[in-house]
Amino acid sequence: MNNRQVGLIIISFALLIGFIVYSFNRALTEIVNTSCSHGDSCPMWGTIDFQTNVSIGIIFFVILIGIYFILMPAKKKEIKANIKNLDKDEMKIISLIEKSEGSMFQSAIVEESKYPKTKITRILDRLEGKGVIERKRRGMTNIVLLKK
Repeated sequence: MNNRQVGLIIISFALLIGFIVYSFNRALTEIVNTSCSHGDSCPMWGTIDFQTNVSIGIIFFVILIGIYFILMPAKKKEIKANIKNLDKDEMKIISLIEKSEGSMFQSAIVEESKYPKTKITRILDRLEGKGVIERKRRGMTNIVLLKK
């Protein structure tokens, strides 16, 4: 999930909470209107105003967090190894892994690259030896991670 999606979810959540607060505030105002005989000097009005202001402040803060996530640029993993020394096949594998945000199952690399399993294993062995990737065992397959 990227930052923009997270930001939109946070803002949607804040708007939902805002609707709930509005509905609650409206119902509470009606209750106070019918039950309080003191008029505007009733202490319940101060409580309603305080709760409304606090909830609006919290909603505003959550919306700001959502906007921050939307505007925050996504961090890309940079390969610190020297990629000038990589051949065409190695570069193809690296670009596949980069497109999948820096990690990919070895079986998915085989499917997307259309190379045989043995060729992928040899390429990944070379890349691991050069310090460009790292393989971790996950069940019956490996997950391939780009090193920072």
